[in-house]
Amino acid sequence: MRTCIIGAGYVGTVTGACLAKLGNRVIFVDNDGEKLELIRERRSPICEPGLDEIMRNIEVEATADLNYGVRNSEITFVCVATPTSGALGNSDPRLVKRVCQEIGKSLNRYHLVVIKSTVTPGTTGRDVIPLLEKDGKRLGQDFGVCVNPEFLREGFAVHDFMNPDRIIIGEADERSGQILEKLYESFASPILRVNLKTAEMIKIASNAFLSTKISFINEIGNICKNLGIDVYEVVKGMAYDERIGDKFLNAGVGFGGSCLPKDLQALIAMSGRETGYNPKILREVLNLNQQQPLKIIELLKRHIPHLANMAIGILGLAFKPGTDDVRASSATTVIEQLLGEGAQVKAYDPKAIPNFKAIFPQIEYVEPDEVLKCDAILILTDWEEFATLDYKGKIVIDGRRVLKAEEARIYEGICW
Repeated sequence: MRTCIIGAGYVGTVTGACLAKLGNRVIFVDNDGEKLELIRERRSPICEPGLDEIMRNIEVEATADLNYGVRNSEITFVCVATPTSGALGNSDPRLVKRVCQEIGKSLNRYHLVVIKSTVTPGTTGRDVIPLLEKDGKRLGQDFGVCVNPEFLREGFAVHDFMNPDRIIIGEADERSGQILEKLYESFASPILRVNLKTAEMIKIASNAFLSTKISFINEIGNICKNLGIDVYEVVKGMAYDERIGDKFLNAGVGFGGSCLPKDLQALIAMSGRETGYNPKILREVLNLNQQQPLKIIELLKRHIPHLANMAIGILGLAFKPGTDDVRASSATTVIEQLLGEGAQVKAYDPKAIPNFKAIFPQIEYVEPDEVLKCDAILILTDWEEFATLDYKGKIVIDGRRVLKAEEARIYEGICW
């Protein structure tokens, strides 16, 4: 099918590249000239394993002209950002709304509009459809609408797109759902067709549940730490129960990235604003995650009580390995605290230094051997290469369970 991808960010690039690999004609639309040029050069504008190889072997178009993209396709995927807005953590759908208003102006025949951006339940029906109809177009007659949430893990996104565990199609009407289901007909995974609001909730509830699992095991880990118990041994025993399993039960400094914190905040804010319900468990999940990285500092100060002028090395700046994404990374919280106490920070990450330098230009970015010369070392991302370093004689506070670091002269796991 002829598809238009609006937003050449993380979700949009993976979606468009994989659809093109499957034989669909793809037009990328973005207002970032650098991204567009990389796509034209058959290079990925984002850091994601396997994506550069796909880009080298597909034929796609890249343009800043939204009207051209829509009019030369049958389906448009809206893949723009929905950032957190304000102190309450509301989801900001302004980019989605702006794009959809422009799509409405561009429609000249029946066209399917697919919302892939993560929005809170009710957004597509309440905000998107009226904007598409603003210039006299009619849902069901001039255009269709679907909500098609993504479930891509950074670092595994290509695999996840090509091998989904489920495909969720929220449909405004049957015709819309049928068209989108046809696009996915080559996939072997289950396809669930629901209404728009349900599809929106499936996405945001899924991320809230994953966040809850992480904060839960960190809570258990904090208790285990005080009792002298290895929480990873506890998880091993829990995981034999098929109702529990071992996914998202890696205790550490907490979750970050572009999705889990943002979507959790959005669900909490929406619950209070639109339903008057106070989601107490979700609030505590978020609160614990915000506090968890500070435990690294507490443990560090057991061994170096006064951090002023001490050289503290940081291994890992990305929120997880396999990506250069530093959004909501625990490293941000930790480094802010270290700088506030007068420490000299030296940091290394194999991918994320350019992005992190935009936030913290004042710290020193070095190679791993320089980090190992510091007065103490904090491990905040579990990159594979950190399992090959020589930690002997060092003070190491580990937030990610790097077993090699246990050889240090002084070793502390954050919650084990």
